[in-house]
Amino acid sequence: MNAPLPIPVSATARLPPVGRPSRRRGMLVALGILALFGILTTRIVTLHLEHGEQLQGLAQKQRMVEEEILPRPGDLLDRQGRVLATSLEMQSLFVAPRRMADKTRCAQQLAEVLRLDPRGLAERFESQAEKGFLWVKRRLSPEEVVAVRRLKLPADTWGFRTEYRRFHPQGVCAAQVLGQRTIDGVGQGGIERVCDQRLRGQPGRRRLKLDARGRVLEVLPDPEHPVRHGENITLALDVYIQLQAEQVLDEVMSEWKPKSACAVVLEPHSGDVLAMASRPTYDPEHPERAPADAWTNRTIQDQYEPGSTFKPLIVAWGLDQGVIRRDEVLHCEHGEYRMGKRLLHDHHPYGELSIADVLAKSSNIGMAKIGERLTNARLHAVTVAAGFGRKTGIELPGESSGRVWPLKQWTRYSTGSIPMGQELTATPLQIANSLALLANGGYLVTPHILLPREGEETRSTVRTQVIQTETADWLRRGPLVDVVSKGTGKKAALPGYRVFGKTGTAQKVDPQTGEYSRQLHVSSFVCGAPADHPRAVVIVSVDEPSVSVNGEHFGGSVAAPAAGRLLKKVLEYLRVAPEVSPSPGMNVAQEPDLDDSRRSTPRGR
Repeated sequence: MNAPLPIPVSATARLPPVGRPSRRRGMLVALGILALFGILTTRIVTLHLEHGEQLQGLAQKQRMVEEEILPRPGDLLDRQGRVLATSLEMQSLFVAPRRMADKTRCAQQLAEVLRLDPRGLAERFESQAEKGFLWVKRRLSPEEVVAVRRLKLPADTWGFRTEYRRFHPQGVCAAQVLGQRTIDGVGQGGIERVCDQRLRGQPGRRRLKLDARGRVLEVLPDPEHPVRHGENITLALDVYIQLQAEQVLDEVMSEWKPKSACAVVLEPHSGDVLAMASRPTYDPEHPERAPADAWTNRTIQDQYEPGSTFKPLIVAWGLDQGVIRRDEVLHCEHGEYRMGKRLLHDHHPYGELSIADVLAKSSNIGMAKIGERLTNARLHAVTVAAGFGRKTGIELPGESSGRVWPLKQWTRYSTGSIPMGQELTATPLQIANSLALLANGGYLVTPHILLPREGEETRSTVRTQVIQTETADWLRRGPLVDVVSKGTGKKAALPGYRVFGKTGTAQKVDPQTGEYSRQLHVSSFVCGAPADHPRAVVIVSVDEPSVSVNGEHFGGSVAAPAAGRLLKKVLEYLRVAPEVSPSPGMNVAQEPDLDDSRRSTPRGR
């Protein structure tokens, strides 16, 4: 076997040392890393020393977000605690356009599930590209909320906020009385407007701890700014009575095809309004569909000449002033009576009438003679004292004051017109309150739509005696009962109850001619029961009933039957026992109630 050849010494000397270059490179890399680390450390220390607090606050701000907590609006309740209006929690969708990577794609996805215009939504996102908050759609349905969540959009580009939507479980019940709350929670009209601050409550605040992707990690309440939810408010209304009033008005609208109609039910001693309804009306769940005239609360905003419903007050005042006696008989001139240049007429030619029959048959001539004895000064005094010409003070917006001319503008013409309920205007509530005055022993009481707040014993109520109690009681139990039992209000009679009341048929001014119209009337009836101890006063007012429907327009034919039906429901609901055994009514022809329909020209102003 041959031995290996020896390696020359010169060749061995030329080979490089093993591992020396790799160690050098490692040292260079290590030195570079140390240098970079030193630079970064120096920069961090510099930033901390010079801008530490500023950067810490910025980081904290990026992690913590403040959010407003909306208060839940308070409920509206009837006097029995039944809900008239409440608020339901709903979700509203917002986006942050500045965080969207693809605004068009996001708009298309949201528009599809929310039934919105994708092009319009995309344009909104682009035009508000720098905004961090933009509403997409408010008050989403539960199905829409689920659909949006399923899109799985980037968490930092969208979110839901809790808002509240007003809900009316009783439907159209008292729509004009309650009013509305806008989408931003502002009260408009009715109680929603009057009690807006009490109902609205006070917003609170909280902080949200977010991760880097904007997802909520923790919710931290702000003890210095707690949310204060709205206050529940109790109304004097009774849902059952209110619904009966609404139904009666629907029947009137169907039967007589009038321009409008309204009804009020009063508790005469406290002034509580148990029902207040108007037609036309609207669905509070869809206010956008309401016609313009449906928003009007006609019980406090419409004003017209009260006509014969004003006569009981004048008779009571004449008795109190001693110008007439209860047992007196007035000669009614067989249907024609001249006052200066004016010739007054009654619908029928009456001769001798007692004071009670002057009211029962609604004699204009008899009333004019009482006016002559009182004179204008005393007629004006009782008109103002009974609340006409000024607002009643009820807690509702938009109330009309009616019109009573200053005494210095009254003429001899006024002496005959005022006792017939002409030359002044009043709201249905004012007329109802004037009969409540006679039902309440002669005291005028402020009507109320609100019950006292919890802890309050009294309300701002004015109680003023206008008519002597003895006079009010006699008139209510006698002549005003006769109006219903054998006079113009017979169609409001109720078996077992002694109903007191007065019809009214007021002529309206024709806007085309400026004269009193023979076709346009306001037919009304105001009544109450029981006569001895009144529990309720009702008025039904019908504006421009169609004469062609049933051939009549008198208050006794148009409004009295409706008022009687409503009063019957109220008495049954209040469990008012019948006063007398039912018996057949007196066979007396009903007298039409016409307030000087032959007068063609209203007093010019």
